[in-house]
Amino acid sequence: MIYQWFQKVAELINKDTGEANESPKLIVAIRIITISMLIYVAVSGIIYIRISNIFVMLILIASFITFLFILIMSYHTKTRTVVYTLNILTLIWVTTIVNYFGWDVGVQHFIVVMLILSFFSGYAQYRLKICYAIALCIFRIYLYFLCHTRPSIIELDTTLTFALQLVNTIAIFWCTSVIAYIFSKDSQVLDGKLIAYNDQLVSQANTDALTGLYNRRKAKDYMAALVKSNEHDSISLAIGDIDFFKKVNDNYGHDIGDVVLKQVAQTMKTTLRKQVFIARWGGEEFLIVFPSRNGDEAFVSLDQLRKNIKAMQFYAGEKNFSVSMTFGLAEYDFNGDIEVTLKEADEKLYIGKANGRDQVVF
Repeated sequence: MIYQWFQKVAELINKDTGEANESPKLIVAIRIITISMLIYVAVSGIIYIRISNIFVMLILIASFITFLFILIMSYHTKTRTVVYTLNILTLIWVTTIVNYFGWDVGVQHFIVVMLILSFFSGYAQYRLKICYAIALCIFRIYLYFLCHTRPSIIELDTTLTFALQLVNTIAIFWCTSVIAYIFSKDSQVLDGKLIAYNDQLVSQANTDALTGLYNRRKAKDYMAALVKSNEHDSISLAIGDIDFFKKVNDNYGHDIGDVVLKQVAQTMKTTLRKQVFIARWGGEEFLIVFPSRNGDEAFVSLDQLRKNIKAMQFYAGEKNFSVSMTFGLAEYDFNGDIEVTLKEADEKLYIGKANGRDQVVF
């Protein structure tokens, strides 16, 4: 029952004005603010009951009618007209309350709420908005001097002033939060989607689509950054190549060849985990970078990887087969170019190929 009631209220707040090219967010913000102000006036009325003054009651009734009028206007008038009316009547209301009850009750801060709403009330019009902001600032300063050069019409005791200041603070923060939430929600969602999309583009630019490993471009950037950082006492590089991969494609087809590449890549990630950088260097070649590991340490990991890959079984229909890999390993000496170390690893790879394959050459 309560949920249905809230649904009806939400539908009423979100109801279209019926006018073309109207901002739905702005009219929703106005309706929520005016409803909040009606509740605020009602709560303030309970506090003001302690003052047995007919003028106070008339001010409260006039305040309630004012915000109710604006709420009704929002369903029958153009949004821009409602914004102007809300601003004008709110400024008159603030002036009246401050004049009667003094500066300390805090209603003057509703001027800031009107300022924020005005900045979100239309596209562009920056000069007009800046001029309005300056005018509101001057108006607030005027109220301050007015209240501090003459006493308020009705003097309030400390308890009443504190209670009204508390209610006003809550109402102002609530109205400000409503405006900020309504007008920032879409932009934050859009920013989040844009960031995610940019991350996706970066990932696609740096990732091999088939294997999910980093690609050659990312590998070069990584190695350059690794050397530049100078954070590691040793760096080892290895280039690995699947033996007789062309025969796999010729005998079983390129689809099976793709399966082999993907599963070899997965085995590399599983065996070496996050201790290393792995990239598809091109075709059936892979680059493995071992930061903070010398050649002997990298050799142990590579040899275990070689054994794990050789133990894998692949299936093509009723046939099953296995593959092996040959690796060339070199250690960067921090004196030359990283490209020289890459070339050394590549040369060792081809030495391994010439000497029977399925081995790690260091």
